Amino acid sequence: MVFVLVLCWSCKPFENPIDRYTVFIHLPAEPDTLNPITSTDAYSSRINSHIYESLLKRNLDTLELEDCLADRWEIGLNKKYFTFYLKKGVLWSDGIEFTADDVVYSYQKIMDPLTASAPLKVYYKDIIECIKIDKYTVRFTYAEPFFLALEFCGMMPIVPKHIFDDDTDFNTHRNNRHPIGTGPYKFSRWRTSSMIELVTNELYREEHPAIKRVVYRIIQESNVALQMLKKGDLDVMTLRDIQWARQTNSKRFNEKFYKLKYFTPGYNYIGWNSQREFFSDRRVRQAMAMLINREEILEKLLFGNGRVVTGTFYIFSKYYSDDIEPLPYNPQRAKELLEESGWAAGRDGFLQKDGKRFSFTFTISSGSKFAERLATILKEDFSKVGIEMNVERYEWAVFIQRIQKKEFDATSLAWSLGYSSDPYQLWHSSQIEGGSNFCSFSNKEADKIIETARQEFNDERRIALYRRFNQIIHEEQPYTFLFCNPALAVVSRRFTNVNVHTMGLDITKWGIADSK
Repeated sequence: MVFVLVLCWSCKPFENPIDRYTVFIHLPAEPDTLNPITSTDAYSSRINSHIYESLLKRNLDTLELEDCLADRWEIGLNKKYFTFYLKKGVLWSDGIEFTADDVVYSYQKIMDPLTASAPLKVYYKDIIECIKIDKYTVRFTYAEPFFLALEFCGMMPIVPKHIFDDDTDFNTHRNNRHPIGTGPYKFSRWRTSSMIELVTNELYREEHPAIKRVVYRIIQESNVALQMLKKGDLDVMTLRDIQWARQTNSKRFNEKFYKLKYFTPGYNYIGWNSQREFFSDRRVRQAMAMLINREEILEKLLFGNGRVVTGTFYIFSKYYSDDIEPLPYNPQRAKELLEESGWAAGRDGFLQKDGKRFSFTFTISSGSKFAERLATILKEDFSKVGIEMNVERYEWAVFIQRIQKKEFDATSLAWSLGYSSDPYQLWHSSQIEGGSNFCSFSNKEADKIIETARQEFNDERRIALYRRFNQIIHEEQPYTFLFCNPALAVVSRRFTNVNVHTMGLDITKWGIADSK
């Protein structure tokens, strides 16, 4: 039985000594899988980052690529050949040695048509072959140069061949819930709808973290999670904006917790499914954007935490276009655009076209308080111009399935981005089926820009290409881009060396405060 600190304020000693070296982290939703090749949500990625490793990794602060499972690498003729020399003696957490066979196998599983890895496949589709040179050497060969090839080869998810290479379906393999990796922590147990536990990987080749045990507590209700945090049953959680602004400002709270605010790549948005007749006309999508008062929503729902964005790139990226202004909140102009596209008020006050009422469904995750409150605001504002909006709520797993199958009119979601930029997966028309182009955006010029930019190694020319791409997206409005929101993290002060890196927080660097 695990005993935890019940009254954080009183600094009651831990009854179970291991709890002093345990970090209890809030997880708002349960991941579907811990297979890094087939997982697509941020929660599984967060956990997998401590279990699995790749050939290279990013420096937490400089963002430069560094060695990880590979000692060194070489880039060959015409930037088409990438050879990685693996570290020797690296062990999977079950004691089997990591070799080039694992790398080749992982690549093959990513590209296997039967593997549910569509978002990954797009980044490796131009690889001609991935071959084993010897036990500790592997080479990737590209058909065409790709400016992010080193990053994607070097940071490709790798799974143990000896575990997965059997007759079991890779997508439903038992080890998708019992992962075996080479990282600083190894999987311990998973209690469905309750918790996921990791413990120190004793076979890890480098210095072990001071934190010996990581427990992710699955709590969907954020107010319940905050109360558990205050009692001492959680050490780390990401706050909602109202919790940050109004519920965690007492002197007592700040004596016990660090409050850390920082931006990571990502944004939230409203997506319009252009396959649906309501949103197939870009004038309608522009009108919908002009009916949304983003500045007011930012203040009302997020207490001003965030920044209105206009494009798909990270706001601090060199590819983001600061000169593009968001479409203004302008209901009158929105009405004009709707009239231009054939929508006129009927006798009942609702907009109609060809005898059909403008009535659409806004599909959201039932666990998102932001989406719920946003839907309330949108429903009221749209009704003022004669648009009927219905709201459908689904549990997360069902919600994502509906979005992927394009069984929605409009939705609200967020993207967590990488630190490099390639819009192919989200915006190329080839990704409408099987990729992440959920809103079915299709534009020939945009496709050409994306394809050209992938083979452009000159920064200035690539920036120019992406600036034009940003303008196209702005004009077409497949998304109404909302905000880039900061992470609002809280960490118990019983940990030391809690630093905010360029890439955020890293529990493997934390220490344990002296108990008194």
